[in-house]
Order: sequence, then structure tokens, then C-alpha cells
Amino acid sequence: MPSRGDVRQAPPRAASAHRGAGQVRGMEATVRAGYGAGLRSRLMESRVAALFAHVREHAENRPGIYRMLGPSDEVLYVGKSVRVRTRLLSYFRAEAHEKAAEIIAHAHRIVWEYTPSEFAALLHEFRLIKSQRPLYNVEHKRDRGHCFIHLTREPVPRLRVVSRASSESGDYYGPFHGRSAMSEVVRAVSDLLELRDCAADTPMRLADQGQLFPLKQEPLCMRGQLSRCLAPCAGGCTRAEYDARVAQARAFLEGTSDTPLTVLRERMVLAARRLQFEYAAELRDRAERLELMRGWVVELSQMLKHLSFVYTVPGHGGDDRVYVVRRGSVRAELPAPVTLEQQQALEAKAREILERPEPETLGFRAHEAQEVMLIARWFRMHPEALIERPYQLAGPFCFTRASR
Repeated sequence: MPSRGDVRQAPPRAASAHRGAGQVRGMEATVRAGYGAGLRSRLMESRVAALFAHVREHAENRPGIYRMLGPSDEVLYVGKSVRVRTRLLSYFRAEAHEKAAEIIAHAHRIVWEYTPSEFAALLHEFRLIKSQRPLYNVEHKRDRGHCFIHLTREPVPRLRVVSRASSESGDYYGPFHGRSAMSEVVRAVSDLLELRDCAADTPMRLADQGQLFPLKQEPLCMRGQLSRCLAPCAGGCTRAEYDARVAQARAFLEGTSDTPLTVLRERMVLAARRLQFEYAAELRDRAERLELMRGWVVELSQMLKHLSFVYTVPGHGGDDRVYVVRRGSVRAELPAPVTLEQQQALEAKAREILERPEPETLGFRAHEAQEVMLIARWFRMHPEALIERPYQLAGPFCFTRASR
């Protein structure tokens, strides 16, 4: 009778048989797994070979865009090329570790569309990526990196950082990269000019606001109590005094005033004289951020002013196109005019777009901001396209034609 701690031993022959059966089952599982993997590999190779044959037989070396589709026709990837056929065939030569090889391994169909030019392909690719959000596209898919500074149009305005320029009234400045950095800029400007940063529904009581029974009231926030805000919520300033600070903020954001920087430098010098070196260093860092942001504003403003014109692009097989660009955004695309009637229609369309009143400080939604950056990058890489070659139309417009 074995004790509680004893372990019963199987007869040697039975244990051996048990191990043998387990090994057989393991070998069978390995064979099945290997067969399945081999079958999947052969099926993939067959599918890739069929895709290769389809591209080689039907694709042409023309500008266009292409889409890689999955088993349910979901869009895996969108790309563009000046030579669609050559670009697609390059996927089949990719090394196993490359992204192109992974994409083609998962693709079940490849479709492509021809465009008149590389510029047309660039725009079409961008808009498809934004609308279809393909799995393997990264460059144009995210909007989170862009933000705007919004100067609200409330009775007592505020500065705030927003992800897009919405229908809410006010002036939008941007787009900028880095929401965190812009939030620090907004905090610094608000502190230096003593603008409020409280919630929109905070009740305001300006000093010159008529009240039947005026009561002395303490500021509702710590900034007001520390005299870092004009405290319009507690009669700390008149409307004219607050509006003057708002005007200074607007001028700084438009690149026409250095008031916040001047105030910051004065405080920095004073802190150094008082031997408050850590505080002086903090103010110096704020000043550097403000100077960087102001440089972005000036650069952006100049860029947008220069990116308003009518752009004619020669197309494949004579399919020339005309693009009306305003402040870096393509507002219209038309076939290049051939007849006098078509020329007049183009001129009317261009006038309607380029002469339409628009606030110069109005920003864009995030995806529109990306299009502006895309267009700006195109003309930075193709400066010859901005050489003015007047199109034969009446009117004072700036028409530019890309070289063939």
C-alpha cells in the first residue's frame, strides 16, 4: 500500500507505448501544419503570379494612381506614379523584408486609374487616402499633428488651441505642428497680455458695464487674483482696455507686432537684475518659443499669399488641365480651354474664386491644411512651375504654366 507521497509508476512497456503514440500524433500535427503552410504559400504564389501577369499585360507607363485591394476588396494601399506600369512591376521584385513585398503578399486585386499628369496623380492620391484610409498608407492618414490658434469672437475674446478651423466665428491662425508647443505659446501670450483663459460660459462683468447695484467682486480664478489676468469677470478692466490687449494679440499672431516679446524681454532683464536666474531662464525659454512661433506665422502668411494663381499643367496625350489655386488650396480643375467660349468660362470661374472675399486670417480644417502643405511642397520641389508665363486670357490674373 503506497503512502500518500508515493507516485505510481507505469510499467516500462506501457510508458514506452504512450510516448510512441504521442510522438506519432505530434508528427501528424507537424505534417498537417506544414502541409497547410505549404498550401497557403502555393496559393499566395499563384495569386501573386496572376497579379504580375495582369499588370504586365494591361498596365501602361502613364501618370496615374493605383490601389492594392484585399480579399473583400478593402483598400490596402494607394499609390501614385508617373509610370504606373513600371511602378507596379517593382512591387514584384521587392525583397521579403520590404514593405512592398508585404503589401503585394496580401493583395488580391490591383486596380489603377490614369491621370493627365503627375500633379493630377498627386491630388487624386491624396484625396483617396484621406477618404478611404488604407491600412498601409501613413503619410496622409493622420490629422492629429496639426492645430490652429483660435482668437474667439466672443464679447470678451480668448485665445485657445483647436484641432481644426470650424464654423465657430473668430480668427484662425495656422496650421501649426505640435499641439503641446502651441498650447505653451497661447498660455504665454495670454499671460503677457493678461487675456482671460477661462471657460466660454464664465460670466463677464467689465468695469464700464452698467449695473443697477454694482458690487465689489473678487476675480474668479487664480490668474486674476495674482494680477496675471485683467479680470474682466470682476470689473478689473473696461471694454476698451481689454479690446486693446486683444488687438495686440491679433497683431502678434499676424506677424505685425512684437509686443508680447517686448514685455517678456523686459521681465527677463528685471528678473536677472534681481538675481532670479531660474525665473529669467524660464522667461528666456518662453521668448524662444514665441520667436519660433512668430517666424512660422510670417512664413505661413507669405506662403499663402504667393499660392494664389491659375496653374496650367500639360497632360498626357494633350489632356491639359487648368487648376485654380487660392491660398494653397486647389479650388477648381477644368480642361484647358481651346475655344474662345471655354476661355471666357475659365476667366469667369477664376474671377469668381480669386476675387471672392475671404478673411485672410481664416485657417483650414486639418485635412485642408494637409492639402495646403502638399501643394506648397509641390511648388517648392518644382520652382520652375511658378515662373509666370501668362495664359492668353484677358484680365489681371497671375497665370502660370508648367513646362512639358
